[in-house]
This record gives sequence, structure tokens and C-alpha cells, in this order.
Amino acid sequence: MGDKTGHDSKHTGPDRNQSDHGETEELITLHESADGVRFGVSAELRDAIEEALDRHEARVVLELLAPLHAADIADLINHLNVRYREPFFQLIKDDLDPETLVDVDPALQLELINLLSIKQIAQAVLHLDSDDAISLLEMLDEELIHAILKQIPAGERSTLERVLRYPEKSAGRLMQREIVCVPAHWPLEEVVTYIKESQDELPSFFYDIFVVDPRHHLLGKVPLNQLLRHEPAVLVSDIMVTDTHAFPDTSDQEEVAQAFKHYALVSAPITSSSGRIIGMVTVDDVVDVVEEEAEEDMLHMHKVRGESDFYAPASTTAYWRTRWLLITLVNTLIASYVISQFEASIQQITALSFLMTINAAMGGNSGMQVVTIVVRALATRSLLEEDTWRAVRKELGVSLMTGGFCALILGGIAGLWVDNIGLGIILTVSLMCNMLWASFAGTLLPILISRFGLAPAISAGPILTTTTDVLGYALFLGLATLFLV
Repeated sequence: MGDKTGHDSKHTGPDRNQSDHGETEELITLHESADGVRFGVSAELRDAIEEALDRHEARVVLELLAPLHAADIADLINHLNVRYREPFFQLIKDDLDPETLVDVDPALQLELINLLSIKQIAQAVLHLDSDDAISLLEMLDEELIHAILKQIPAGERSTLERVLRYPEKSAGRLMQREIVCVPAHWPLEEVVTYIKESQDELPSFFYDIFVVDPRHHLLGKVPLNQLLRHEPAVLVSDIMVTDTHAFPDTSDQEEVAQAFKHYALVSAPITSSSGRIIGMVTVDDVVDVVEEEAEEDMLHMHKVRGESDFYAPASTTAYWRTRWLLITLVNTLIASYVISQFEASIQQITALSFLMTINAAMGGNSGMQVVTIVVRALATRSLLEEDTWRAVRKELGVSLMTGGFCALILGGIAGLWVDNIGLGIILTVSLMCNMLWASFAGTLLPILISRFGLAPAISAGPILTTTTDVLGYALFLGLATLFLV
């Protein structure tokens, strides 16, 4: 779509050597890890830019930005103090590399886009590969998308509209429409000529050349390294690889990512329902999917919003976290009600008040270990439907060993601590039962939730911890009331 700068682009600005501030030449611009890998901006550069913004020295800021990659400028925006973000972006937006908008943290993308005019957003979309353009557009509301598309030429607009009609999380949304397709009868010399003469229509980066028939159906592919290794007169059909993994445009993005991992793919064609090749997915797109899914699962497991809010405003972060805290509040109220039913027993044996927390805590921690493993196994397709009971049996076996070990130790310590062997035995039995339940429920809950089409990373944790808390308190206090009170 137009002139694509790709990921080798740099921010354009005045030559750094024109600076009258000699100290800027000595700045360490990139962050260096302990292993010597340099990427992302350094704290020193960020501080220098913030100081220049304070002094309203626009020229110094632009000179400092001149050698930076688009991804490094995005990293700089992420790490700037909140009060500097808008003035910084206002300063660079007229000369902004569109890749910077793609690379900036998702929590900040919408904030920055709102500072651009409709025409500026449309220009940014035109200069991006179609997959990056779609990722930028899909976060906007329908009215704004329509206004932006009206500013884009008919051909590119039609392409974007077709992609936006695909379901979210589908391969059709993930793919880029720019691909290199050639017929099987071409010699390699003609392929090279075609690539040179069609640069504006081809993707910024590609790894495979796809071979198609006259109906644009996939026949195979020619990896770029094979194109370079053979003589110009060799025909495409002689070296093409026919064992090519293609994906329907309606495929789930996670399924595509798993196939990329399984077959070690670097790119793959996407086909329509009629079998025509209409785009491709590359490994960099898949890395983004894997990272997003892993981050989403991790954040849901810890009861925070489905995407990182590290760079979001405090009010936004507080809103999202309060919703999950309200769910935890309900859980604790249920547990508190169960405890209140044994008030008389606790008054007679005060040791119950502090020993009962051991049972609930151990059950909850044991169960969350299992939930984490099972959710991860479901996400990576390591746990299939036919493996359900095998997984349950294994986790129950693990729980018998770990639960028995912990229950005996804690029961013995409790009995000696309060000088009541009977209470130690009751803690041992109730703890063992609660940890067995935690393993059983921790395995089955994510599987059942997943079968209903819901996200187990969101729901399994709160449900499990509620049951282990309630069961832990009820078992321990109930047995103590039955045998000791």
C-alpha cells in the first residue's frame, strides 16, 4: 500500500552533526542489557529529551531523534513521563514514521491517534503494510474508520474494507494482502525482473514466492534462498516446494500460530473459500499473536485486564482492576459467611481462628498451580479432549504425594504448637481433602470452561479459589466442631 518503509525506517529530521550542543553527541542513545544487546532508548536519552521539552528546544529534540529506529521512538514514547507525551508527539507528528504508531504500546495507541487529523491517519495507513494498517484501524470506532477510509484511494480502500469484514482473531485479519505470486512456467530470471519492477506493489519483507495456476490457486512455493542458488534459466516448476502449508482465511489466529510453531514456518499463504490465494502470514505476525495470547492469559490469571495497562493513565488502570477486585470481594464474603457459622466453636477453641487459614491458603495455592499448568496446556494444544481423565489422574496422584507430605508436616506442627494432637489430626485430614479437591477441580474447571467457548484463564481462578476457601474452612471447622467441641 504505497511506499512502505518497513522496519528499517528511521525518523527523518535535521542532521545530528548540525547541533550546537556538543553534549548531545556523547549521549548513550540505546539501552544496553547485561549481555551487551542494545535495543530501546536509554534513560539518559529520555532524560535529555524531557529536559529539552522543558526548555522548548524543538531543534534539540529532533536532532536527538534523527538516528533512531521507528521502534526506538515508540519505546521512547512509552517511557516518557505522562506530561511530556502530548507535547513530544505534537512536535514529531508531522514527520512521523507510521511504523512508530504500530510499535507503540497498545494502551497509548488510541491516545496518540486522537492527536492526529483524519488526513494524517489516512496517510499513515497508506504507508503501512496491510496487516499493520488493519491493526491500527481495528482499535477505532466505526465512524472514525469510515472517515479515514474516505481519504484513501479506491483500490487500497477496497482492500482494507474486505479485510475488516473478517472476524477478529481470524487469519483474514492477521494476513497482509501484499504477496509475491508467479506462474510455474516462468524462468527464475523473469521472477527476479518482476520483483524489481513491482516493488511498490510487493510487501516490505517476504521470505517465500508463491506459485499459482491461472485461477490463482496455490501450486507451491519457492523460498528466496532457492531463487538465489539456481541458474536464471531454471524454471520455477523445477525448484518449487509443493508441500506448502496454507490456511483458510477463517482460521483462528491461535491455530495458525500453533501450526507455525509445529512446522517451523516463516511464512504461509492464506486462501479464500474458493481456494484462491489472497494473502500471507509471516513469522513476525505470529510472534505478535503468541505474545498477545500469553500476555492475555497471564493477566487474566492474576485478575487484571486483558492487555497490559502499564503505560495507561492511573484512572484507567484503577477502573479495570476494581472490576476484578469486586469479584474477589464476593469470594471473601462467601468465605466469611461460612466462618460465621462456626463462631461458637471458634470461641471455645481459639486456635481454630489462626489454623483455619492454613487449610484455605494451601488449597488455593495448590489449585492455582494446577490451573496454570492446565490453561497453558490448553493454549498450546498440548492437552486434548481425550487426555482429560489422564490429566485428572496424574494431578490427583501428584496431589496425594504433595498434599500428604504437607498435611503431615503442618498437622504435626499444629498439634505440637497448640498442644492438641486431635486438632493436628483434623488439620491433616482436612488439608489433604482440600488439596485433592484443588487438584481435581483445577484440572477439570479450565477444560469445562474451554468447552463452553469461554476463556479459562479468566474464569477458572476465581471459581477455584472460592471453592477451596469455602471447602477448606467448612471441612476444618466442621470436623473440629464434630469431634472436639
